[in-house]
Amino acid sequence: MFRLLLLISLTISLYATKIVDIANVVGVRDNQLIGYSLVVGLKKTGDGTTSKFTLQSISNMLKAMNIDMSPVDIKSKNVAAVVVTANLGAFSRQGDKFDITVSSIGDAKSLEGGTLLMTPLKGVDGKIYALGQGALSIGGLNTRGSGAETHPTSGTVFNGGAVEREIIHDLYHQEEITLSLKTASFTNAIAIQNAVNDVYSTQVAVALDPRTIRLKRPANRSMIEFLAEIQETDISYKQKAKIVINERTGTVVSGVNIEVKPIIITHGDITIKVLAQNKLKNPDGSVKIDDDLVIGLNENELYTKTGTTTVANITRSLQKLGASPKDIISILEAMKSSGAIAADLEVI
Repeated sequence: MFRLLLLISLTISLYATKIVDIANVVGVRDNQLIGYSLVVGLKKTGDGTTSKFTLQSISNMLKAMNIDMSPVDIKSKNVAAVVVTANLGAFSRQGDKFDITVSSIGDAKSLEGGTLLMTPLKGVDGKIYALGQGALSIGGLNTRGSGAETHPTSGTVFNGGAVEREIIHDLYHQEEITLSLKTASFTNAIAIQNAVNDVYSTQVAVALDPRTIRLKRPANRSMIEFLAEIQETDISYKQKAKIVINERTGTVVSGVNIEVKPIIITHGDITIKVLAQNKLKNPDGSVKIDDDLVIGLNENELYTKTGTTTVANITRSLQKLGASPKDIISILEAMKSSGAIAADLEVI
């Protein structure tokens, strides 16, 4: 079945937004944690005897409980070896709870109904920052659709993580702080610099590059008060036109006004001519798609009443010609490479 391509407007050139929506405070971020453990309580859907590391882990766990048993004597299929991952939020404090993700690394058929044993969660420095434990919720993860066979080999333990070691970030005593734009832009960096300086009527912000703005707190503000005010400051934000393509699902997301320059496109048995305004003519045997778009079927020429062909027009015309999602994605990538599309193209 042909997949409907979703077109959402991303091409708003200039609009008001808050600084918090487009910039991060450098150093204030989540930290990734990882651990290894066992999930127990499975209904004969755990790892088989070929997963030697699982049998060894069971043996080690039993030895810690003063039960000496060799891995070769363990035949249980109710246990699965798993990797546990999580994000430790900025400014998390001891005892705070957070969700953890559990994924099988053996040949388990399912983790449904299992319980994660206590798992030390370590950071990149090898130190333990949290512990994880609890009942798994599969919640439809890794399913292949209604009526199809499911393989729930990953799940979530909601509030299953507990912070044991805090990551201290002292903002209060800092005199300066740095903002980092989520997307590099000279225009937006200068916009933030000017907006902040206008608010405080002094030079407290300096744009160092298209992504970095250094801030120096005023003498009558704490750093916490200063950042709270900065993040709520409105600026005129300019966003670049962008096309996002999901190759796996065949979904294309683009702005409705991203222009396509004149070009001849040939892909397999599909050929489309995008003509300049002064070369438009009334096609014979044409097919009307909407009030602003017509395809000439004889030569597969694309006509628009406004004289400007957009990515949205191209996508709709290709659908009308019977192009598959894979064909459309390939054509858009080729158009970007040829310079017919000026917007950024991201494939995910």
